[in-house]
Amino acid sequence: MVRKTTTRSSSKGRFDERLLIAYLLLILSGLVLVYSTSSMLAESRHGSHLYFIGRQFVWAILSLIAMAVVCRIDLERWAVYSWPMFMVVLGLLALVFVMPARNGSHRWLFFGPMTVQPSELFKFVMIYFLAWSLANPNRDLTKLKQMMLPYAPMIGAGLVLIVLEPDLGQTIVIFATVLGLFFLAGAKIKHLLMATVPSAAAAAFMVFVIGYKKARVMDYLGAVFDPLQGSYQSKQAALTLGAGGVLGTGLGDGRQKLFFLPYPHTDFIFAASGEEVGLVGLVFLLGLYAYILFRGFKIAAEQPDRFGFLLASGVVLSLFINVAVNIGVVTSLLPVTGLPLPFMSYGGSSLLISSMAIGVLINLSRRVRA
Repeated sequence: MVRKTTTRSSSKGRFDERLLIAYLLLILSGLVLVYSTSSMLAESRHGSHLYFIGRQFVWAILSLIAMAVVCRIDLERWAVYSWPMFMVVLGLLALVFVMPARNGSHRWLFFGPMTVQPSELFKFVMIYFLAWSLANPNRDLTKLKQMMLPYAPMIGAGLVLIVLEPDLGQTIVIFATVLGLFFLAGAKIKHLLMATVPSAAAAAFMVFVIGYKKARVMDYLGAVFDPLQGSYQSKQAALTLGAGGVLGTGLGDGRQKLFFLPYPHTDFIFAASGEEVGLVGLVFLLGLYAYILFRGFKIAAEQPDRFGFLLASGVVLSLFINVAVNIGVVTSLLPVTGLPLPFMSYGGSSLLISSMAIGVLINLSRRVRA
């Protein structure tokens, strides 16, 4: 049973240095691999092999600053503003539809040369809001009505907007994170199933009747038993992973990134990295992810109150599901979703929000039991 809220002075303990070190190692590995997998593409399309790594480096600096800021703020005091934050982010999700499409999707807000993906921000603010709201001792989640209201309309509106972008990967991550948070907060399994079954039925209707992402789903079903029978991306990802062997071809020496594997520095960076650093390198990267998840769950388990427990758990669940979905796509265990790999893939929004999530965990690690 999680204890009641701590006093403010109890949040001034020592932070988790090991979590910070693992995070910094992932950031550094990501920068190296983004450059290694994108330099040829950058030279071809933008005339400079530094095009992608230069932008990613700027986002890495901004992400480190954001992480440091989140480490020091009073998360409980600011939690009361999570409700208006949530509504603002819903507005940003709607605003993307008036922005120019990129690769057939409306996922980004454009600010000059920089782009922001509101769905990443929605995921972060949603976890913050749910942790604050579900920690309310007056809320009884064993009752279906209190579990559904006001959460179903609010979260449902955000998910509908993300589906329409379209962004299947973020939809999966957010929905699974919500289910996990409600379960940890005390909701009954039968009530969660009552929420899941209609959602699954609606998803099946959209795919097989309306045709939403039907081609990707059918390609996935074809690749379940043989990745080389799936989509072009799945085939190339399988070939890329297999080409790395145990030790890899060496940094910069991968062949599949030479315009064979689509998005080698974004969605499929795990496959492109596997070719260059091999099984040994991938095990090292997966070990860093596993260690961050372990430290995150440990921080959640040691929280002295319900708010801290739910916030830490939500952040860790979101990161874990995101990593699992991306690697599931690369290994043909899941349909292609267009979801980046946290800390590794090229892209500012993912790196910024993932770093803020680490900031939340480090912040919470400073709280000690009363």
